[in-house]
Amino acid sequence: MLKFISFGSGSSGNCYYLYTDTDGLLIDLGVGIRTLKKYFKEYGLSLAKVHHILITHDHADHIKSVGSLSYEYHLPVYATDSVHKGIDRNYCVQRKVSAEKRVVITPGETRQIGDFTVTPFNVPHDSSDNVGYQIVAEGITFVIITDAGYVTDEMAEHIGQADYLVIEANHDVEMLQGGPYPQHLKTRIMSNTGHLSNTNCGEAIAQHMSEHLRHVWLCHLSEENNHPELARKTVESVLRSYGIVAGKDFELEVLKRTVPTGVFELQ
Repeated sequence: MLKFISFGSGSSGNCYYLYTDTDGLLIDLGVGIRTLKKYFKEYGLSLAKVHHILITHDHADHIKSVGSLSYEYHLPVYATDSVHKGIDRNYCVQRKVSAEKRVVITPGETRQIGDFTVTPFNVPHDSSDNVGYQIVAEGITFVIITDAGYVTDEMAEHIGQADYLVIEANHDVEMLQGGPYPQHLKTRIMSNTGHLSNTNCGEAIAQHMSEHLRHVWLCHLSEENNHPELARKTVESVLRSYGIVAGKDFELEVLKRTVPTGVFELQ
């Protein structure tokens, strides 16, 4: 059975785990390696079962521990060429990914990675490069989109194919505009290479979801410019305006920034 856990979702560190009975992959590694080991032990999981690491982009909250875990467990790291180069430049990554463990991916090209059929796709953000992933295993389609300035046609297509969707709801626009951030940072966040607002997120789901969508998780919430209940209510309100009822048409949950979820069984 395909299962999913979030070990952290936000600027303090992002890390998601998707696994079958025989294989496992991590998406991003922005949490500390000791913290990740602690979580795996608490969940009764083994890091020896992780065989692959997928990276979305090269900001520190997504890559901090990637070199260390790759080195210790001899794991291949999948990322675009620009992201691999960005990891090399990022001073927050103390141990870099060794050359023999780097696997270069190309957006739009599907490849088989163990039990998983993986298709990366472009996501606009102000990093060296950024991708989302469509991952198919056991007949189930899982899609993750984080750190997105806006929703492109390509992203919309993948949202429409998802049975399970992780998507960014980073900020509430009013909280951001009235908050303490300097204007240049507010402008960056709301730009086409920044982050999706709660409303943007709700619109993306409502406009592009299919009837086979089963579960949505809101990810990468801002600590300063959002709140879990606000994100949920805003997205629910947008969905209702389209005649879509969260909890009836599909399940909707908010991923916590620094606390792991339970284990979700995807079936």
